Amino acid sequence: MKEATLSTSRLKPWAIGVGFAIAALLALVDSPLHHQAGVGSRPAFAAAIAGLMAFWWLTEAAPIYWTACVPLVAYPLFGVFGDGFSKNVQATAAPYFDPYIFLFAGGMAIAAAMQQWNLHRRIALGIMRGIGTDPRRLLAGVLVATAFISLWITNTATATMMVPIGIALIAQLESRTGGRLRWYGMAVMLAIAYGSNLGGIGTKIGTAPNGQFAGFLERIGQPISFIQFSLVGLPFVLLMLPVAWAMLWRIGRRDRLAGDAREVVASELKALGEIATPEKIVAATFFAAAALWIASQPLTTILAPLATGFRLRTAHIEGAVAMLAAVALLCWPYGGRRILEPRSLATVPWETLLLLGGGFAMAAGIQESGLSAFLGAQLSAIADFPPLGQIVLASLATVALSAVASNSAAIAVMLVVLKDAASPDAMTSVLFAATIASSCDFALPAGTPPNAIVFGSGYVRIPVMARLGAGLDLIAALLCALWCWAVVPRVL
Repeated sequence: MKEATLSTSRLKPWAIGVGFAIAALLALVDSPLHHQAGVGSRPAFAAAIAGLMAFWWLTEAAPIYWTACVPLVAYPLFGVFGDGFSKNVQATAAPYFDPYIFLFAGGMAIAAAMQQWNLHRRIALGIMRGIGTDPRRLLAGVLVATAFISLWITNTATATMMVPIGIALIAQLESRTGGRLRWYGMAVMLAIAYGSNLGGIGTKIGTAPNGQFAGFLERIGQPISFIQFSLVGLPFVLLMLPVAWAMLWRIGRRDRLAGDAREVVASELKALGEIATPEKIVAATFFAAAALWIASQPLTTILAPLATGFRLRTAHIEGAVAMLAAVALLCWPYGGRRILEPRSLATVPWETLLLLGGGFAMAAGIQESGLSAFLGAQLSAIADFPPLGQIVLASLATVALSAVASNSAAIAVMLVVLKDAASPDAMTSVLFAATIASSCDFALPAGTPPNAIVFGSGYVRIPVMARLGAGLDLIAALLCALWCWAVVPRVL
């Protein structure tokens, strides 16, 4: 996930001004948006706020988490949800407390516990040792290990952890060959970036767009469970990893390679020592939570009759499980410490929760104001395309947008635009394809934090990264479209 800093030094006054100008034009200039039956000017006000947020997100006029808070002020001020200030305040605030917010919060807390005890590092090194340490297998091991870790923790943390390991592996091979491995070193670094980006696609908690998509579907009456999401997302990751490896090996094998990196992997694992009790506790807690997430749908069916006067959803079960796991780790004592210490939570990107809430709030305002129906009518021509054509168009457009904006900002915009533009029979597949495509950004260092992190290693050259990444972007977009067209209707 491409993350924006909270530093005010990142403010762009010109973009902030243009965003306000866009909002003023949409809110004040007479247009059909001011004359919608039954809703008056509410669609115009919702469009003004969404236009401002979209422009600020896409240009990073301000930190994207600040922009996510705009609805809290603007929606009640303009009465986007209808008459009554208190009604607007409640309707605006509710998305910031969506169950998916708690699912993400709990998932990030479990990830923090993994990082506190270096469990994620042990898992990555174990995968690499299992796949093999000769240069060809090692490249695959780095890619697979990075992707696996990124299923559960942020891609930025994953890349930050893996880069020192990757550099040590390259140095070991360079000592055997007696020279700098210009091409293979680049392949290993890019494997870390690509694995970090791809891995997050596989689970509901892997990256913010997945949570945005799941929450969006929930709000339009099409809930998606943890296992349903993984049945689509995880196989796509498994399909893309061999493609990424093949493209990386094409450049990596240009160097004269000799020896392997068995000693580095062994020494890194030795430095970690025997698996400690806290690691076992974190692993057991994680597997218990994952099992309950997978079983969330039948659990909801069993528990729903007991929740009298309350509409229990799978999201409530998943969020509750995540928070219970986090609280258990926070309270679990061991050797005078806690399995999850409060200081470890300082490394968690809590601002992401604001981003999720802001995306949910923007979507709710567009839906309830009547703007969504208006946009759908204007974009009705897209619905005339065959389902596969709609999905391909959505996938390509989202990949292109995510090249210049964060994946969270891109999907926040695309979900509300595509929801009413797509035909009803293809809508879920279109939205799922766009969600996956938003994380398929491989071409530029500025595209995602992992891309920038590996660029700082000194092994990555921008022209090669751009050529390789552009090809992988296109392959990912088309494969994503075909996969969602074939699989989503059978899963959801």
